[in-house]
Amino acid sequence: MLTLRQAQDRGFADHGWLKSYHSFSFAGYYDPAHIEWGNLRVINEDRIAPGTGFGTHPHRDMEIISYVLEGELSHRDSMGNVAVIPPGDVQRMSAGSGVQHSEMNHAQGQTTHFLQIWIQPNVKGIAPGYEQKTFAESEKRGQLRLVASPDGAAGSVLIHADASLYAGLFNHGESALLDIDPDRKAYVFLVRGMLDINGQSLSAGDAALLEHESKVHLVNGENAEVLVFDLAA
Repeated sequence: MLTLRQAQDRGFADHGWLKSYHSFSFAGYYDPAHIEWGNLRVINEDRIAPGTGFGTHPHRDMEIISYVLEGELSHRDSMGNVAVIPPGDVQRMSAGSGVQHSEMNHAQGQTTHFLQIWIQPNVKGIAPGYEQKTFAESEKRGQLRLVASPDGAAGSVLIHADASLYAGLFNHGESALLDIDPDRKAYVFLVRGMLDINGQSLSAGDAALLEHESKVHLVNGENAEVLVFDLAA
């Protein structure tokens, strides 16, 4: 079964310096029908104004992935990591027993547009950890590239969760087919462009929630960038 979640149905918060669309209940946005999907807890599509950002704040027992679309995201944490995340990089922070970090846009005149993703871990209280890897456009062009997984397969970042994340770029005749376990769930989030998922047309910001399905079939892309999550039910 496929359920369409349209972009305009997401929660929205405008804090001036931050404009954020919430796919799931978050902060002041609460929708009992959209609290989580499997072990996927948060997808926030954030735009941070130049010279602003999230000051130092804590997390614990959550796998947090940052996926930058435009601009750059500057990261600093209590583990001693100081990094800049550009488009094409995937950053993973395991909050574990507790970590503090900040996320800032230090670029002048350029908005940072990124996805903040939280996945519930399958183990708690671990030492916090950090990882960041670059995935070239050529690795995602016309295919689904594994970018996060429980075992770091194929050079993906390692997450302490029963979930896998794929990223792909599709245009014109390009297509992909991903087999999934019907006893699990899948979540397809269209970052930009247009794309058909299992016969359903999606536009930028739309999502397809899949359960009791055995495949994810992607076709008819128009400048599409997509994320596909294989999730515990």
